[in-house]
Amino acid sequence: MTIQEKQKQIIGEFAEFDDWMDKYDLLIELSKDLSPLEAKFKTDEFLIKACQSRVWLVPELIDGKLYFRADSDAIIVKGIIALLVDVLSGREPAEIAQNELFFIDQIGLSENLSPTRSNGLLAMVKQMKLYALAFQAQLEKQQSNGNE
Repeated sequence: MTIQEKQKQIIGEFAEFDDWMDKYDLLIELSKDLSPLEAKFKTDEFLIKACQSRVWLVPELIDGKLYFRADSDAIIVKGIIALLVDVLSGREPAEIAQNELFFIDQIGLSENLSPTRSNGLLAMVKQMKLYALAFQAQLEKQQSNGNE
């Protein structure tokens, strides 16, 4: 399933609910999909700085694909990062870097979060894209060194 298809699936899931309290409940349910991070990853190195809540994001490149593990100390935020991990994890870094995440606005997430949580959401997306760009550059460097 492509990033585009995954986003459309999420839009469909959220469209089933009219009330934002129900959508928050869905986010809480999604938060349960994330396995807790080991304590060794709950460090400043993996902490997303612009979030009001504490959010840790751990990237790992395996066979040319970028995988994310994440956790948060706030249940709604954990649901949000679970959504992002679901959409972006297991993809090539270039694909992550090049795709826009339109589902965030289409499900009304940005407009139904507090300003600080909305800023945190943007920081999570930005960090995931920065990791993707860094790993993409690393892969390109490896490929060019292999072709010399």
